[in-house]
Amino acid sequence: MGLLLDPPSTPAAGLSPQFDPTWLARIEEAGLNAAAPPQQRVLGGWVLRLSPGKAKRARCVNALAVGELPLDDLLARAEAAFAQAGLPFIVRITPFTQPATLDATLAARGLQRFDDARVMVRPRLDGPVLVAQPLPDGAVFEVPGHEAFAEAVGRLRGLPPAQRQAHAERLQASTVPYTGVLLQRGGELLACGQMAIEADRVGLYDIFTAPGHRGQGLAAALCTHLLGLARTQGARCAYLQVEADNRVAQRLYARLGFADAYGYHYRCAMPTHIS
Repeated sequence: MGLLLDPPSTPAAGLSPQFDPTWLARIEEAGLNAAAPPQQRVLGGWVLRLSPGKAKRARCVNALAVGELPLDDLLARAEAAFAQAGLPFIVRITPFTQPATLDATLAARGLQRFDDARVMVRPRLDGPVLVAQPLPDGAVFEVPGHEAFAEAVGRLRGLPPAQRQAHAERLQASTVPYTGVLLQRGGELLACGQMAIEADRVGLYDIFTAPGHRGQGLAAALCTHLLGLARTQGARCAYLQVEADNRVAQRLYARLGFADAYGYHYRCAMPTHIS
């Protein structure tokens, strides 16, 4: 399902002035398309994502248009849909959220803000940072199928089987092609990551290094490898999403040529219960 966003009309909407707002709207659009689960429907201009998986971007509301329904009706119907699916009601808030007052409305209703994140972008995929980074002796990149990748990532992150299966289903059903890459050595999984390419945009997802192998440059090597692959497949710019308080990862991505573009966060009634 393709999505089309309009850029916010004011520079105070939370977008970096370094980048064209229309281009950032296309980046957000690519991220939305890449995260689409099979359990998705549209309600009054809002996209309801109802995946039972781990990724919150695949189990939340993205309010993309004001629509014709009154806001109270939209919220009531959206909450009912999440309750029917057995999921907590989560709303993702971005600079593109409509109506622009939705965040304040949800806050007034007691929905708590949590998991702030930043979207970082690299407008051009060229330059010296795309030079292959050295790997530890014996380490190799492998490209498994969707199920094998989701299973490996799930084990690395300690996810339950149901969430691993939901991850695999989302990758398999995605209209935006995903490529998952594992960095392994002698059967041991050192790091993982994947990319989703739409038109000339590539998104990096699930960049994760095994706890015992952090601080060795594996994430940088993995990202560089993925960006190089994406460039050979027609990608000319890149984006990724990172936790707002993860300064270590943000510094790494900055060294790889990424710059901060805008932020987003989630709201729900009881964020401490979100697994």
